[in-house]
Amino acid sequence: MKNVVLLGSTGSIGTSTVKVAEDLPDQVRLIGLAAGGNVGLLAEQTQAHHPSTISIADETLLPELSKCIPDTVEIYSGDEGLIRLATLPEADIVLIAIVGTAGLKPALAAIRAGKDIAVASKEILVMAGEIVMREAREYGVKVLAVDSEHSAIFQCLDGKPVESIRSIWLTASGGPFRETPPEEFAEITLDQALKHPSWVMGRKITIDSATMFNKGLEMIEARWLFGVEMNCVKVVVHPQSVVHSLVEYVDGSMIAQMSTPDMCLPIQYALTHPERMANQRVQTNLASIGTLQFEEPDSERFPALDLARRAGEVCGTLPAVFNAANEVAVDAFCEGKLSFLGITKLVSDVMDQHQVVTHPDLTQILESYQWARRHAATLI
Repeated sequence: MKNVVLLGSTGSIGTSTVKVAEDLPDQVRLIGLAAGGNVGLLAEQTQAHHPSTISIADETLLPELSKCIPDTVEIYSGDEGLIRLATLPEADIVLIAIVGTAGLKPALAAIRAGKDIAVASKEILVMAGEIVMREAREYGVKVLAVDSEHSAIFQCLDGKPVESIRSIWLTASGGPFRETPPEEFAEITLDQALKHPSWVMGRKITIDSATMFNKGLEMIEARWLFGVEMNCVKVVVHPQSVVHSLVEYVDGSMIAQMSTPDMCLPIQYALTHPERMANQRVQTNLASIGTLQFEEPDSERFPALDLARRAGEVCGTLPAVFNAANEVAVDAFCEGKLSFLGITKLVSDVMDQHQVVTHPDLTQILESYQWARRHAATLI
């Protein structure tokens, strides 16, 4: 039985994690839940799974939440609540699915408390991968992947040494604009960008998939998570989203992980690792799929990949700036203040104007992140 703390329980990854816990009641116990502002769903999850401790981001919602929760449950709020949950003595693993930078400090707190962490929040490894992986080694804990692509790589590596890797191949669906002529990109609308062909996800990550910034962020994550240089991390477009990623070994062989798209599978693997537990939720019929396609990504359509490679090669504070500028750009696009092409242009301009700090501490990373957000806002 794994005792699991789930930070971000009411988002898309959080609700999928709850499904996994319901599928595997003898293997997974949710002992701590944290949510942003969805009081109703957090209360429902608490009543169903009986965690000992919960937290909500907005302190003003505590009175409303308290009315729905048994007196035996401890309730916290804000950053303090996240840290308390991340360091619960009885926790075996902390799954972090909080959007934005709010997951950074709880991730480090969990590591320092000797907890394994499962990472769904891209910002943790993109912004502070060097610090997180160093501390995980120091405290002897595991950093497990929840993204389908990184989970696939983790499964394909199966403990093999870094020296045996020639390349890590992240697959990308290509999003809704894989075949759209580049000259039409200037006219892409928000509604078009929100129609992902393979996955049902939140608004921000769906836009990131359309620009392929999500794949850029995953490239930087992979660089830290698997201890390889950026030139080993590559991307191939795979529209069917059945092959979730591949590892190419030095002898030329390639090993892939495949399944029909369902986030419950990588979540389950992270929570039950190193075991594999029976679950009928994911069914894959290769004959009905028929054909698997692979294509080279088009850098003219998707320049975000080159920006990500640059950020991952330079390291320091540049990945935090890359991430922050993209957040502002996506918000501006969603609000009609920026064109689809303007997303990449804005991120590139902010990166060009940033003074990189090498080997930064967490304070310097967060300062650079905030600088990038402020500076990006002035360029819109």
